Amino acid sequence: MEFQRLSVKDHSKMRIGIIVSEFNETITSRLLEGARDALLEAGIRSENIDIKRVAGAYEIPQAALRMAKTGTWDALVALGCVIRGETSHYEIVAHESSRGITEAAMSTGIPISLGILTTENTEQALDRSGGIQGNKGAEASLAAVKMAILFQEIDID
Repeated sequence: MEFQRLSVKDHSKMRIGIIVSEFNETITSRLLEGARDALLEAGIRSENIDIKRVAGAYEIPQAALRMAKTGTWDALVALGCVIRGETSHYEIVAHESSRGITEAAMSTGIPISLGILTTENTEQALDRSGGIQGNKGAEASLAAVKMAILFQEIDID
């Protein structure tokens, strides 16, 4: 995803919160690195990027809702990784984390981008966290910035 750079005054003061899961840390650390690098490249100041860690993808919506309710951040980025296992736990976590993030965004009006990988195996996760499929953390952070800018434009109009 290519980000068309806007003038620094358009979004350099924007505050972005990143919520990252500690579960599957090998993958989520790569997503976090991509997300942070993309934000910096887009002109977001380092001191305006806040990183909060949660245990797993299931906990991300809880943190996202709490953060969004404060009004501190212009947008949030949710980063995690759920890899299919031998039980139905995968479906529950994947569904509930995405549903919870959607509910948090809709109820607060704060853009929250979904950067939670749901993959069949570790190889697919590696491919999507800086491998041949790019870095979905970077894509999620740029989507959050674009939504925050759009919301600002809508509020001005």
